[in-house]
Amino acid sequence: MADECSVVDDESRGREAEDRIALAGAELVLDPFGAVYLPAERALIVADLHLEKGSAFAARGVPLPPYDSRATLALLARLVERWRPRVLVLLGDTLHDRRAGARLGEVERAALAALSRGRELVFIAGNHDPDPVPELGGIHLAALNLGSLVLRHEPGAVGDGEGELSGHYHPVARLVRRGRAIRRRCFAGDARRLVLPALGAYAGGLNIRDPALAALFAGPYTAYLTGPVRTYRIAHHACVPDGRQLAG
Repeated sequence: MADECSVVDDESRGREAEDRIALAGAELVLDPFGAVYLPAERALIVADLHLEKGSAFAARGVPLPPYDSRATLALLARLVERWRPRVLVLLGDTLHDRRAGARLGEVERAALAALSRGRELVFIAGNHDPDPVPELGGIHLAALNLGSLVLRHEPGAVGDGEGELSGHYHPVARLVRRGRAIRRRCFAGDARRLVLPALGAYAGGLNIRDPALAALFAGPYTAYLTGPVRTYRIAHHACVPDGRQLAG
């Protein structure tokens, strides 16, 4: 971990932590664990929990420890405790598949119920979980407008004066410095849209230099790498694609 942090600090030296950004006139706070907080709305937003991914793989004969849902919900509980939001928005692919809700254990169901107490819980439909699961409570929507921002799972068209928060792509950034490399989950954004990292313990990641992600942005864009205590702002061109050899 020390080596990873020193590589990032080399890139970020002399800069203040980029924890607050503006998007379409709204102030966003980027939590270093991968959430967005909107102070004006008292809304906490996370993406791509992929609950019960482990059990989905186990059913196909891939033995993974069956604790991913519990670990992911514990992290989300820490975020809720930190920010104490009025609204908690789960930005799609909360469940890994259409049958994941039925596979959730009692401990995980209780954890979800606890997260909804004292606040509004909003499930945004994702491509993995397009159908509502009423027994999990909350409100189920295709998209949500909060002020000048539209919140949805997959990025779409952004109107004039509008900003977008989305998930789906699980962005990660890779840096190489002096023969060392790190690869971390990150936010990816420009002046009009921000793609959130996946929160799920077993969620994979797509490099922000991948054409599918790069095509979302009309010009330069930024990676905000997650870290133990802060985020690190890195220009997209300073990140490298996966598979590039380390410099000597």
